[in-house]
Amino acid sequence: MTSSATNERWGAPLWGALSVLCAVIFLDALDVSMVGVALPSIQADLGMSTAALQWVVSGYVLGYGGLLLLGGRTADLLGRRRVFLVALAVFAVASLLGGLMNDGALLIAARFVKGMSAAFTAPAALSIITTTFAEGPARNRALSIFTACGASGFSLGLVLSGLLTELGWRWTFLMPVPVAIVALIAGLRLLPRSDERGEGGHDILGAITITAAMLLLVFTVVQAPDVPLWRTVLSAVAVAALFALFVWLERRVRHPLVRLGILRSAPLVRANIGLVILFGSYVGFQFVAMQYFQNLLGWSALETALAFLPAGLLVAVSSTKMGDLADRYGTGRLIALGSVALLAGYAMFLRLDTHPSLATMVLPGMALLGIAFGLSFPSLNIQATNGVSDDEQGLASGLLNTSGQVGGAVVLAIVTAVLTSGSTADPIGAFRSAIIVSALFALLGLAVAVSGLRLRSRSRSGTATAAAEQALETV
Repeated sequence: MTSSATNERWGAPLWGALSVLCAVIFLDALDVSMVGVALPSIQADLGMSTAALQWVVSGYVLGYGGLLLLGGRTADLLGRRRVFLVALAVFAVASLLGGLMNDGALLIAARFVKGMSAAFTAPAALSIITTTFAEGPARNRALSIFTACGASGFSLGLVLSGLLTELGWRWTFLMPVPVAIVALIAGLRLLPRSDERGEGGHDILGAITITAAMLLLVFTVVQAPDVPLWRTVLSAVAVAALFALFVWLERRVRHPLVRLGILRSAPLVRANIGLVILFGSYVGFQFVAMQYFQNLLGWSALETALAFLPAGLLVAVSSTKMGDLADRYGTGRLIALGSVALLAGYAMFLRLDTHPSLATMVLPGMALLGIAFGLSFPSLNIQATNGVSDDEQGLASGLLNTSGQVGGAVVLAIVTAVLTSGSTADPIGAFRSAIIVSALFALLGLAVAVSGLRLRSRSRSGTATAAAEQALETV
């Protein structure tokens, strides 16, 4: 751990390293959302169906989520700085190739490779922070800045996508290239070199098994409306078998991809469930909103992007303050409050029609979603990594990011299935049904957040009771 990281004032080296890491997580998140506004243009240019179109999003998300656990473990074993820089170089090359593709299948493949590279940069970056800054106020401050950049990249990516799509959808793929190159050069100079390697080996079979399970899970949900029920059931059984095989492998291999004992931490598990719901429900909502604003209402890419601007600005402004608020009020309360805002935001959009009101539906709905992300995203990252030893920070980071990305892929698949199975005679009803899916997940997230508060309250009560009994015994 860098000693200066524990000081109240950080020096230029710390700020420089943190800036590089924040720039890359901004790019990773940006790439998840920036393609969103461009989807209708991609669909028209490449002749893709709606079901195939969602794989432009899911391809990146699955490559990201499918290898995050391996990425986090690799960072622990081979060195966080080394893994971060190599993966960033691959990200830049894949971004360039994605912008040059003229075939839908090749575009999805390029997005998958980009997601794979991000699966190594994201946990490496987060674990560099958590092993550099001391647990407590210093780490919370660094994580709040880091996650603010990630959340801002995801939110503002929609706005930037609208501007770039006006020039051509390919620019949404090409824009990250120069930024990634600059970050790579800066990282070579600014990231700390005192990068200790952990002991152990790679669980390649475990990585293959869990990636196959998640890919098949999403494919099963996407194809469910268009295939016989027996095929869906058979695929679901295969998914369950792959997950069971993964657990069996992790309990027996010498160097598991995931040490299952880490899941005994209730706060870590709740944080992972929370990010599944937060990110998953929002990715699904974003896909629906893009189709609604552009295909049904006829809004331009720029107009659609501007509709998301309030959420992006609120996330960018509020997230950097979450470290101080977490120190003062605890992450559990912030997550619960964010869950309420998330549910309320989706509820606002259930009133959509062919003439939506900007003042009473779009703007307040987007503002609530921005507040939800600003409160919840940094708090979930802090909650998931507190109390984890340095040699497993990559694993904890990989688990959290995996939860978010897989949640995004799975919920998006469910939302797309609901949207495409809706009646063409009632498109408003189909859009509303799809948003209800996101709202139901948000309601589940609120229940999880509240249960965490109750458990914490009981724990404090039990501790206080035990202390009182001990005091009486000594009298």
